[in-house]
Amino acid sequence: QVQLVESGGGLVQPGGSLRLSCAASGFIFRLYTMGWYRQAPGKQRELVANIISGGSTVYSGSAEGRFTISRDDAKNTVYLQMNSLKPEDTAVYYCNVRYSWQNYWGQGTQVTVSS
Repeated sequence: QVQLVESGGGLVQPGGSLRLSCAASGFIFRLYTMGWYRQAPGKQRELVANIISGGSTVYSGSAEGRFTISRDDAKNTVYLQMNSLKPEDTAVYYCNVRYSWQNYWGQGTQVTVSS
């Protein structure tokens, strides 16, 4: 079955960086669009970035210029490099794939940006 396992979250000071990873299994990874979403307390889950098969990317306005999504199809892993982090980036970050007309999510990884 489809499994997505995120890692790499933590506590970081404003202006710092983190790299999130999502290890995927249960489907042919290289064929599917992978996404990173986030959900802050009291807010709806929102798209951060997508990367399609072949490598084209889409970013939200808040992520553009600071975050970079990438994928390693040999490792079935998608990454999110986050730079210049701000307190408003604090959220649980989730990996996503839409497979067989269904959305799958990982368990999430907490990112806290605070001094």
